Amino acid sequence: MALNQSSSAIGEGKHPIRKILTYILMIVSAIFFATPVLIVINYSFKTKKELYLSNPLALPESFYIDNYVTAYKKLDLLTTFGNTLIYTVVSVAILAMLCGAAAWAIARCKKKIFKFFYVYFLVGILIPYQALFLSIYIVGYRTGLTNTRMGVILMYIATGMSFGVFLMNSFMSTVPIELEEAARIDGCSIYRTYFSIVLPLLKPSIATLIIMQAFQIWNDYLMANLFVSKKELKTLTVSMQALFSQQTSDYTTAMAAIVISILPMIILFASLQKYFIKGMTIGAVKG
Repeated sequence: MALNQSSSAIGEGKHPIRKILTYILMIVSAIFFATPVLIVINYSFKTKKELYLSNPLALPESFYIDNYVTAYKKLDLLTTFGNTLIYTVVSVAILAMLCGAAAWAIARCKKKIFKFFYVYFLVGILIPYQALFLSIYIVGYRTGLTNTRMGVILMYIATGMSFGVFLMNSFMSTVPIELEEAARIDGCSIYRTYFSIVLPLLKPSIATLIIMQAFQIWNDYLMANLFVSKKELKTLTVSMQALFSQQTSDYTTAMAAIVISILPMIILFASLQKYFIKGMTIGAVKG
């Protein structure tokens, strides 16, 4: 008995130390990941002279706003930002609806054909979309979808479906099937059951999907550059290429453009953070 009490006391004594070490590790990790962002913000307010001649980590002598004005003009920010926003919002919205419905059907239907579809989507995850550049472009070119907003959106939906279905399917086990059975007894159609019962319970998984796919689409360069050559359809990330060349590189303007480009993703994550953390936790426990 005395031995057990002694062991318990030792365990309680170690707990604060473990907690302190955890906090220290979290603080160090936060500093590690936040430092590049803070450096970019710092550079975005510097003049070119300050950037090359002063201490790289020193604060700017004055907040040089002209970098943001130059970025707005050089990148045609209103157009490129709008294009990126349209591609991201429409693609993610359609992905959330399609992946949720597909995952629900695969999880609830026991026929072999649905198991085949699930394996089909899993195989899609194993093949990186970069390996399919040529095939995607040929299909887009022959169907007249290159250099169109619809083509870019469909391309993002096609390349994001596999991961989306896999992610949503892992959360379906958290939805009690008894609720769906009760809804059917009450006379709900299959559509009303999904939209009124199942979909609201999938908020954490939908938030996780929205954040992960939005980050990927918003920051994408390769696929957007492959499908779009018209200036009026280019995204913000692709347009930043104009700031760099073999002769000159406008780093201060580029840093200002990067700050502008990351703001929407910061707002999105801050808005859905609660659901995102809950979704990742459920996935870790149930998956």
